[in-house]
Amino acid sequence: MNGKVYLVGAGPGDYKLITLKGLECIKKADVILYDRLINPKLLNYARDDAEIIYVGKEPDNHSYKQGDISRLILEKALEGKIVTRLKGGDPFVFGRGGEEALLLAENNVEFEIVPGITSAISVPAYCGIPVTHRNYSSSFHVITGHEDPTKKDGYLDYEVLGKLKGTLVFLMGIKNIENICNNLIKNGQAPSRPVAVIRKGTTHEQKMIIGTLEDIAYKVKEDNFQNPAIIVVGEVVNLAGSLRWFENKPLFGKKILVTRTRHQASKLSQKIEELGGESIEFPTIKIIENEDYRDIDRALNNIKKYKWIIFTSVNGVKIFFGRMKKLDFDVRILKDITICAIGPATAKKLNDMGLKVEYMPDEYRAEGIIDILKDKIKDGDNILLPRADIARKLLIDELEKLGAKVDNIPIYKTVIPEYDRENLIKILKEKVDVITFTSSSTVKNFVKILGMENLKLINGAKIAVIGPITSTTAKEMGMNVDIEAKEYSISGLVDEILNYFCN
Repeated sequence: MNGKVYLVGAGPGDYKLITLKGLECIKKADVILYDRLINPKLLNYARDDAEIIYVGKEPDNHSYKQGDISRLILEKALEGKIVTRLKGGDPFVFGRGGEEALLLAENNVEFEIVPGITSAISVPAYCGIPVTHRNYSSSFHVITGHEDPTKKDGYLDYEVLGKLKGTLVFLMGIKNIENICNNLIKNGQAPSRPVAVIRKGTTHEQKMIIGTLEDIAYKVKEDNFQNPAIIVVGEVVNLAGSLRWFENKPLFGKKILVTRTRHQASKLSQKIEELGGESIEFPTIKIIENEDYRDIDRALNNIKKYKWIIFTSVNGVKIFFGRMKKLDFDVRILKDITICAIGPATAKKLNDMGLKVEYMPDEYRAEGIIDILKDKIKDGDNILLPRADIARKLLIDELEKLGAKVDNIPIYKTVIPEYDRENLIKILKEKVDVITFTSSSTVKNFVKILGMENLKLINGAKIAVIGPITSTTAKEMGMNVDIEAKEYSISGLVDEILNYFCN
């Protein structure tokens, strides 16, 4: 039985511009064939067992010719697989999706077209250029920039294009820009007509040059502008000065390395991206539940003896209540226990589960919880402390000095995940503006993964840490700490990064 093919438009570069349906096609595919301009973050949504094949065509190096790609799609579908062909922009706007679909139709292979947001509209929009505006342009025209305007048998009719008053958008026309502009002028366009050339639009490397038909080719050459880029011709270009928004975001152009666990990285990454920065995720820790449940099970079976439970992390909360559920314990057995949390994220997780957090210190570390509880803990109080295996002993020592009996139960451990050292070296060589660390473990594991001999590669990057304990560890590892959060939370860390670059 034949499989099925989805020809999916992935949008112009910002991975969040893919459609919901396009994302669904990535998630369910057995095979994904993707182009050069696809944002690699989209591949993170693929199944772990999916076959992922790069079929990108460089401007001067077509490792896969179009016929080869079409046949490969067909071959995988005939094997009975679900195939997602991931294409930049929209598959039917100079994406050669029509050619791929025809071959599938000829061979009776089922397919669907999943439209994408074309760069012809989205890239100008990210630069504050509306392709239509009732005071400037009532139409827009999308034109290939690949075709040489001097070619005798070309499809483009510059006599017609020269008479158009609407916005003209040429895709991938950098190499032909001089000929394009000369032919437009020769056929009736005003030499002074505004032109914008936009490179890597909707990404954090977006850059725009503005000129006129008369001088834009010179400006592009002077700036050594390269593809991928689009050319926008028309009076709407003049609106960019008032409507530019993407490049005005406070962290635009900043590359920020996130070293949190993969499942925790998204919150920090999302905040960075909302502010215009580029988040590069390279997890240096992985959370694993303790395989020996005897201690936590014993504590749960004797839960009524505890006067206090202190949660020090979201991970501890998740694993603790996951174990309660596994043992079929009702959360109401905690009704007489005072719940404490270190940090707002931990408190929020408990609140979301319907539990009231009685105490949360202003300082989100062990010293803070001791300050707030020192006059409240009574001699002989039993305290349950479910947390990481490598957590500091300070909290236990201080609680015991107050007369408490502490059951410190390691319910999870942090380990180094599988990693690719060469990939980390590549990321650092390509220039990173900020490296973030959210715990001492992320720092220590980062150095182990990178290797002390390669630590010099972080020179030039600013080191941002979540608090003083992480800061101390970073300094012990030979790093200069440039940014330290005053509030020991993800929001506090982002605020300090903002302050560093914007003040």
